[in-house]
Amino acid sequence: MKKRILLSFICAMFMASTQSYSQVNVKIKAYKPTWESLIQHPVPDWFRDAKFGIYFHWGVYSVPEYENEWYPRLMYIDEVHKRKKANFFKHHKETWGPQEHFGYKDFIPMFKAEKFNADEWVDLFVKSGAKYVGPVAEHHDGFAMWDSKLTEWDAADMGPKRDIVGELAMAARKRNLKFLTSFHHAYNWKYYEPAFQYDAKDSRYAGLYSMPHAPGTPESQEFLEDWLGKIIEVIDNYQPDYIWFDFGWRQPTFEPYKREFLAYYYNKAAEWGKDVVVSYKNDHLPRGAGVLDLERGRLDHLYEDVWITDTAIGKKSWSYITNPDYKSVNVMVDNIIDRVSKNGNTLMNIAPRADGTIPQEQKERLLGIGEWLGLNGEAIYGTRPWFKYGEGPTQFKGGGFIDKKDIIYSAKDIRFTTKENVLYAIALDWPEDELLVESFKILDKAKIKSVTLLGHKGKLSWDLTENGLSIKTPKKQPCKHAYSFKIEYAGRLPWVY
Repeated sequence: MKKRILLSFICAMFMASTQSYSQVNVKIKAYKPTWESLIQHPVPDWFRDAKFGIYFHWGVYSVPEYENEWYPRLMYIDEVHKRKKANFFKHHKETWGPQEHFGYKDFIPMFKAEKFNADEWVDLFVKSGAKYVGPVAEHHDGFAMWDSKLTEWDAADMGPKRDIVGELAMAARKRNLKFLTSFHHAYNWKYYEPAFQYDAKDSRYAGLYSMPHAPGTPESQEFLEDWLGKIIEVIDNYQPDYIWFDFGWRQPTFEPYKREFLAYYYNKAAEWGKDVVVSYKNDHLPRGAGVLDLERGRLDHLYEDVWITDTAIGKKSWSYITNPDYKSVNVMVDNIIDRVSKNGNTLMNIAPRADGTIPQEQKERLLGIGEWLGLNGEAIYGTRPWFKYGEGPTQFKGGGFIDKKDIIYSAKDIRFTTKENVLYAIALDWPEDELLVESFKILDKAKIKSVTLLGHKGKLSWDLTENGLSIKTPKKQPCKHAYSFKIEYAGRLPWVY
């Protein structure tokens, strides 16, 4: 097994990087591993402007194609899963053999990625309208998707025997996209506790399953150093623009390691001359140290800070399964618009097959999003919220884990975005004959220069009364899904959030 990095070495690297950087440019303050310092890190404009990104749950867990990406853990628990109403343990035993003889590690040779082509993937993402893209670098399963010197359980040494992260980073940057990596491996310590009575009890496999331990045992120092070391390795080797984190690092044992990571990353980014982003869930970082993420979520109000939702094209699973339930393009477009109006971004997950192909149903949906953004992108990219996010009768309670249930909006549900002297009103369904925007009654009629519809040639007839801005709609719809009305204002638009 490859030698694990020591925390003392990482700290030395961190101190060296901050010292060398401060010598190069004393005008920029080096970040210290304290929350007081780290919460000063700004959210870069590129992230505020981008609005839409794509990542993908793709790894060894894609091989079984059964129910969801938590198969590596649930295959060791002999009970019916409450939400999935499926017995993963029984399915595995009947399909692949007893867990003590065919464990999760035995799927690795079957994860060949023989049809994976990073350039083809990124071409699709560009057509989908995404501005930042990247892989799950390591999921809970403990299998690294890059060429690592810290573990032999990685995609360069096993399975595909390719540097998946490296290939995608190169393909993304050739197309001027920002590159992201997501990390879920903090939960690896707890993830395989049900497996320690099966093949995971063998310490030879500790690099994948973690060292065998009693359930509830706190993370060991060796595990925590390895967790940090892997992230540092990806930072140094691939310079990601955005690092997304799952929930596993919420435990108190990770506290000093989180601070060391953030200080190292933010200082390295300054050294590179790059603006970077870190996102977190719930209260796992102090406000300001990163960007808040809501898993499969939505907000029901305009949020002061930039935020993001990570969600999936499929309702049932983050990884590929044989019986998926995909969202429609209309639902996904509406959700993207709704989040943008509330100062939010969308990170959309897709689920490739183990061989590296992206299912046609997913391709069609991504291209559908891209078609809409291709026509309406000016009302999305680079925009900022108005002082209110929108209006309309369709309401919901915000939060995480709520987007599996589709919300069907009406033509009276309208969302607002702004850009310099332009105010956009995006109707989430087609308004027959007329669109009435009640919120615009506060506008100054004399300052409205023009009212147009993106995708439609020519100006539209309109009137501003005490009831709002009334816009006559053309007979032909310019696109599908949602419709962006553009109001140009004389001078800079007032009341921008």
